[in-house]
Amino acid sequence: MNKVLILFAHPRFEKSRNNRALLAGVEKVEGVTINDLYEQYPDFHVDVDREKSLLTEHDVLVWHFPFYMYGAPALLKQWMDVVLEYGWARGSGGDALAGKIVFAAVTVGGARDSYASGRHHQHTLREFLLPFAQTAALCGMIHLPPFAVHGTYRLTDRQLDAHVSSYHRLLKRMTAGGLPFESIRSYDYLNDWLQNEEEHS
Repeated sequence: MNKVLILFAHPRFEKSRNNRALLAGVEKVEGVTINDLYEQYPDFHVDVDREKSLLTEHDVLVWHFPFYMYGAPALLKQWMDVVLEYGWARGSGGDALAGKIVFAAVTVGGARDSYASGRHHQHTLREFLLPFAQTAALCGMIHLPPFAVHGTYRLTDRQLDAHVSSYHRLLKRMTAGGLPFESIRSYDYLNDWLQNEEEHS
């Protein structure tokens, strides 16, 4: 069984209806650990040794954050800068994370169809997340498409419940292992892959 580490970064978690719902009950999923970075490091002084230990102990890493102004909250960038050190996670001798699975789980205010060439945001969500994909490549990790919840300001309770159910099923699938990486990479979002897999199972 794979062990999954959710690296959660949200500076206003108490006001986030969507992220509170997504994470509710996740700690009950066997093999899943939540590492709340803003709760752990309100002063931005990241305990690098603690974080390295957590990363070493887990097989699947999830960068979970709200998509603010086309990027991640500041503490997640701080975490990446100080934890993914040269000689440990990357560069000469830096293979501590090689072969681990990683993906982003994001909540996005804009509708999915607004993230495309010629539309309101001009680029796809995956294009905006390229720094995460390249970071994964630099560290020798297996990078997967994002899990995304779009249109967060307009979601009905029923729609949000559906996203929560999908996220929890995805985490369980990640713990189970045996993932078809090449097939998964052909999808824009993990949401799409999961739905297709379940429809054909």
